[in-house]
Amino acid sequence: MLITAFNHRLDCLFAVVGQDSEFTETSETKGRVTVIRDTKTGTLVGVNFFAPAQILGSDALHDGQVQLGAADVAKLNAALAAAGFSDRLEADTKPRFVIGFVKELKKHPNSDHLKIAQVDDGEDKLRQIVVGSPNVAEGQKVVVALPGAFMPSGKIIWPGELRGVSSYGMLCAPRELALPNAPQKPGLLILPEDAEVGAPFEPAKLDLHY
Repeated sequence: MLITAFNHRLDCLFAVVGQDSEFTETSETKGRVTVIRDTKTGTLVGVNFFAPAQILGSDALHDGQVQLGAADVAKLNAALAAAGFSDRLEADTKPRFVIGFVKELKKHPNSDHLKIAQVDDGEDKLRQIVVGSPNVAEGQKVVVALPGAFMPSGKIIWPGELRGVSSYGMLCAPRELALPNAPQKPGLLILPEDAEVGAPFEPAKLDLHY
């Protein structure tokens, strides 16, 4: 997994490769590169690249998520090596927002408003997602934010638990996707029946109504 986002004010490119926790992390800075690891395991969590335009050879970076190809990731790895770190990043172009189908839905045992959905997202196994949207129903096609999805709000979606039930993603509302003219109220974005399950969510290719 590789999620990259740029902050213009800090002039920093954040490269995230794993779920972070401020209580179990340690960091090491060499020059303009900071490596962040899990304190207990030593596993790489992320890398901060300061003045990234000098690394990538471009001043076209924009605030928010930045999609980098293999050539750009190679430049980041060269910067890691030049700073004296042995860690390497791997390019990841897998879509994190895909079209899913709500195949099963049942009540959450510990909540009056949450439900447990079994969602077909085009993979071999159904994905369990806890959802609180009032309009969720079996048979719907919806937008699934997979683990590693970078939301417009800046939040990253990780596997977790909601009131004791495991959840491996999120079903999205129009406002959570920052769609134009999205209603500012709860409620999933329901996709057309002909939307292809497992395909990347590309709003321009769908006839959306909300």
